[in-house]
This record gives sequence, structure tokens and C-alpha cells, in this order.
Amino acid sequence: MERHPNRHRGEIAAVLDGETRILCLTLGALAELEAAYGGEDLLQLASRFESGRIAAGDAIRIIGAGLRGAGENVSDEAVARMSVEGGALGFVRIVARLLTATFGQEDG
Repeated sequence: MERHPNRHRGEIAAVLDGETRILCLTLGALAELEAAYGGEDLLQLASRFESGRIAAGDAIRIIGAGLRGAGENVSDEAVARMSVEGGALGFVRIVARLLTATFGQEDG
């Protein structure tokens, strides 16, 4: 049975390695990112990524945390080996969608 993302929970669906997967930055996933970024709080993390400048390491961490937040048992190393349609830009698009689902957008 295919699971669909629950937008009210901040979930998105993305195709990684040809498989549709659910990603969600739960509170635990956000705490994981805070630790990875030297203890930055949620507002600092949101500001950091709001600029739109995402490094490859950022994309790996965010997508990995999103997959784990949605219940997958996947390492960042495994995420780094995944492929998506559109290559690097495809990863950036997934990150942008996930961050928007998590933190919302100003223009509604």
C-alpha cells in the first residue's frame, strides 16, 4: 500500500533512486540537524537555508534527516549515493520543498 504525504504534518514525497519516498523534518530530525550544525537553533537553521545557498553536504544532511524523520532507516552515506531526476538541481528542489513544508513560506 502506497503511503501519501500528509501536508499537515510537513511531509513531502520525493523520488529517490527511482522510488517514491516520504520525507518529514520531525522535531527529532530538526534536533539532529541542530546538532550537525553546531547547536544552531531552529530560527538560525531556517535563516541559514532561507538564503537559497545549499551545499551538497547540506542537501545530504537535510534529505537524510527528512527520510529518518519519516521512519526510514537510512544513513547520510546512503543518501549521498542516491540519485534523483535532475541531478544536483533535483536534490536542491527536494530540499527546498521539504524546508517549505517544515517552516512554511511568507507569501502564504
